[in-house]
Amino acid sequence: MSTATAGPVDRLLYKPEEAAEALALGRSTIYELMAEGTLRYIKRGRSRRIRRSDLEAYVNSLEPISH
Repeated sequence: MSTATAGPVDRLLYKPEEAAEALALGRSTIYELMAEGTLRYIKRGRSRRIRRSDLEAYVNSLEPISH
């Protein structure tokens, strides 16, 4: 008998560490972006979470380098 394994969850909220992995950035970079207001986040108690839409907005705001 085989057991089905679930695929990755399509998250709505990310921990800073998960956001760092999703963006291929360091965890400290994520915290810096949050502190300077470049990356929006939600604070619930002591926890910080970043909405998927805010991650996407951050990526869309990045300017590509043209040669």
